[in-house]
Amino acid sequence: MSGGASLGLRTSGSYGSLQQPNGQSPSPSPPVAVRKPAKMSLGGGPGATGRGGDRLLFARICMFAGRRRRMLLLLLVAVAVVVCFLFSSLVSKDEIAAPGTETMLGFSDHVRSFVNPVWTSSLSGNDLNTTSPTVNQSDISHEKVRGLSRILPPAIHLEHHPCENFSFSPPPIDRKRTGPRPCPVCYVPVDQALALMPVAPTASPILQSLNYLSEDNLVLKESNSGSLFGGYPSLEQRDMSFDIKDSMTVHCGFVRGKIPGLNTGFDVDEADLSEMRQCQGTVVASAIFGNYDILQQPENISEFSKDTVCFFMFLDEETEAAIKNTTAIDNTKRIGLWRVVVVHNLPYSDARRNGKIPKLLLHRLFPNVRYSLWIDGKLKLVKDPYQLLERFLWRKNVSLAISRHYRRFDVFEEAEANKAGGKYDNASIDNQIEFYKREGLTHYSSAKLPITSDVPEGCVIIREHIPITNLFTCLWFNEVDRFTSRDQISFSTVRDKIRSRVNWTADMFLDCERRDFVVQAYHRELMEQRLAALRSQPPPPPPVVRMQQPRKMLPDSAPKEPGRASKEPVRASKKPAGKRSRKSGSKRAHRTKTAGGKEPIRL
Repeated sequence: MSGGASLGLRTSGSYGSLQQPNGQSPSPSPPVAVRKPAKMSLGGGPGATGRGGDRLLFARICMFAGRRRRMLLLLLVAVAVVVCFLFSSLVSKDEIAAPGTETMLGFSDHVRSFVNPVWTSSLSGNDLNTTSPTVNQSDISHEKVRGLSRILPPAIHLEHHPCENFSFSPPPIDRKRTGPRPCPVCYVPVDQALALMPVAPTASPILQSLNYLSEDNLVLKESNSGSLFGGYPSLEQRDMSFDIKDSMTVHCGFVRGKIPGLNTGFDVDEADLSEMRQCQGTVVASAIFGNYDILQQPENISEFSKDTVCFFMFLDEETEAAIKNTTAIDNTKRIGLWRVVVVHNLPYSDARRNGKIPKLLLHRLFPNVRYSLWIDGKLKLVKDPYQLLERFLWRKNVSLAISRHYRRFDVFEEAEANKAGGKYDNASIDNQIEFYKREGLTHYSSAKLPITSDVPEGCVIIREHIPITNLFTCLWFNEVDRFTSRDQISFSTVRDKIRSRVNWTADMFLDCERRDFVVQAYHRELMEQRLAALRSQPPPPPPVVRMQQPRKMLPDSAPKEPGRASKEPVRASKKPAGKRSRKSGSKRAHRTKTAGGKEPIRL
């Protein structure tokens, strides 16, 4: 194959031989070294399109360009490819990390819907990327979803539980603190706790639908049937409420209205009701009535929990007025993390009995939450709520957890302790115990195992809002409404009646574990008494300062440390020899000498 000196028509299928227009062969020319066609030049002919046309174009460029120019062209192409690759990788990273996309964090839908149920529906569509010139409510909600999505912790995968090798150890010995103390508890970080959250709610045994009785015209039919707020349930209605069925309607407070907190007793403002109904996912609640306690701020709460968990503090008007004297409440009705709700028209004259309403009926005040954490007003929360849910509910696969009393396990002992401490009227406590004894109440024994106690320390309740736990707290409240406000006495009766009919019970953890995540303070009255006692004590006398005599300086000629020889004559001159001999003889043991078989001679 030979090349031509002048350009002519290319024969089809040939890249080496050319023909003149007249069909004659070209004149002879020096032979030219034949090059193998490059791989990139293999392709279609003049009419090729697509990939073949690109190859043909590249082949023509290589044919007309010199060798050095071809190398420079290839270098430029390589640089362009690298730049395009880097640019595309950066763009893809930005798209993956952009908030508001379904693949942003890798969390399943149940985690997002648990934190905020709007997320699942809002994030599933493409409307988050659409823009409109006018700002409407949907745009605002989408922006809120984007903001909350940014704080969602990154998804993780756990092959083994971080606390599976943790072994329980009793509280460390402390000589200064001999009473109940906290013990070590294994918690997981917040992101791991969210990863361990159950996908579906816990199954409620038998009971699937729970409704609450409401009635306008209430008539007191029995002498001891509770209060107007509770609906005056009769003993027959009380017995029927323990007959658990698939669907039930029971007394559960707020009987005089359809909406709890709205003209039912324990009334709150409509703005507060609206915000309470908007709370979804998890709520941490507490209450102070009668200015009985000092408001405590939670500590060690993660930023994620601050943005996704509701913190509600219920106050009466008396407590609100006292708090305003020392603390400012902003226009959002917040004090620190707490969203303050002032309650009006309290149904009871006893502040402690009023406190049982939010304590036991949170599912009625917050109908849209899935989990709740109740802490008494005297307690300070020092652990993250998600860590507590994982530790005491999700890890054990239980729906309600409460700590047991650190010392007492028997209801009869608890009743006597309440009477001795003046916690309630003694006759009322005796009547309640006698009523329970007629129903079969017995002393606690090992026969009740795996139940470990009949007496709870009811200042903390961690629970999932499902029908069976809602029924338990409703019936527990009915006992508090009918009998005394000491809920420790009625706890085991309600628990055991439900347990005898369905496979459910409340889990009771150790009191030292409770003391690890809450710090207990004194009630306001006790605190003021202690402070008054300290003020009444006379101030301690000032410390006596004794002035030391200046040491006499010896002359340089005198010895710094005189020896014994110099001191012996001084002692001998001060004490007579006779007196010294008598003193030495009276204190020292007499020496004896034995000679042969004779008696010892005293010297």
